[in-house]
Amino acid sequence: MVQSAWKSLTRIFPTPGTVDRYEKMRACAGALFGLVLTGLCSYFILGKDIHAAWLIAPMGASSVLLFAVPASPLAQPWSIMGGNILAAIIGVTCAKLIDEPILAAGVAAALAIAAMFAARCIHPPSGAVALTAVLGGPAVHAMGYSFVIIPVALNSALLLITALFYNNATGRRYPHRPLPPDTANKHNTSDVAPTERIGIAPADLDAVLTRYNQVLDISRDDLEAIMLQTEMQAYRRRLGETVCAAVMSKDVVTAEFGTTLAEAWTLLKQHDLTALPVIDRARHVIGIVTKADFLKHAEIEPHEGLTERLKHLITPSMLSHTEKHEVVGQIMTTEVMTADANQSILDLVPLMSDSELHQVPVIDERGRLVGMISQTDMIAALYEHSLTSEYVKP
Repeated sequence: MVQSAWKSLTRIFPTPGTVDRYEKMRACAGALFGLVLTGLCSYFILGKDIHAAWLIAPMGASSVLLFAVPASPLAQPWSIMGGNILAAIIGVTCAKLIDEPILAAGVAAALAIAAMFAARCIHPPSGAVALTAVLGGPAVHAMGYSFVIIPVALNSALLLITALFYNNATGRRYPHRPLPPDTANKHNTSDVAPTERIGIAPADLDAVLTRYNQVLDISRDDLEAIMLQTEMQAYRRRLGETVCAAVMSKDVVTAEFGTTLAEAWTLLKQHDLTALPVIDRARHVIGIVTKADFLKHAEIEPHEGLTERLKHLITPSMLSHTEKHEVVGQIMTTEVMTADANQSILDLVPLMSDSELHQVPVIDERGRLVGMISQTDMIAALYEHSLTSEYVKP
């Protein structure tokens, strides 16, 4: 009986969150840092007048969003600034036009929500800002529309500046704008990225969100990323874990910064390769040179054949170093995507399909080159997975 009552009681509580202790401490410290700094700055800006509102109560609610859930659309810069300022203007106006405080408070909150919807700056604490303008008492009413600037806009701006610094300093991207897409069709055709042709497509998510018809405390881009990662996690669980070290080529043909273009081109032709990782003496990857890099720097003219132009590129001449490329380091791509030896090969699928990387250097825990994974290696590994899954079916 007691156990049943206890079980029923525990059901009213939400399930435990998934954030770790560090994230909880980070959010608490951010709110402490943000509110204290905002209050102190307001104090020094406004002076020691006891009637000055150095820190209004809704800033406490804003701090929860800005530091505990900085990825939320409700916590972004335009949300806090636009929402709080609009709510303050509406609250002051309602307080002046409607004599009954309860009615004025209700109208102010309703109009503030409508304005935030229209301006796309929904920020829940702004509802409290509207109520503060109406129910804040004689001191707030005496401020009139100056309440919008001081303290609302001032507090909001100071807290926002603090959040910009603190969140980025503690590893949280803020403002939480979506990352620039790296899966755009590089061929300028109407086809979508390969990974979007199967599974959950963006259009599917848009259709479901339209039917859901509610405000979500998560951006559409984050929701899509979480769903795709969940798909990948489920696929990894079903098929087991194959790491890069199991399928990579270990006998890697490499180049160094000072390798001449003629030598590098010979290596590409001799080993029938499309790319050479460029390493330093410690075998750290410092770049990659591909056949595409040779073609790019050959500057082929319509009247000149490919063979002749490449010959001009890789053949030494009397030109100065600034006029003619001579070594691999001058034409290599320095921004190289690498994989860890113990990383799942499934993590490389979006890189090779959508970003169209034909090969990815594999490094160990010390950052040294230990192998190379090509699209051919990936196809063979995934094909083996599909065969295995067929054999183990009941």
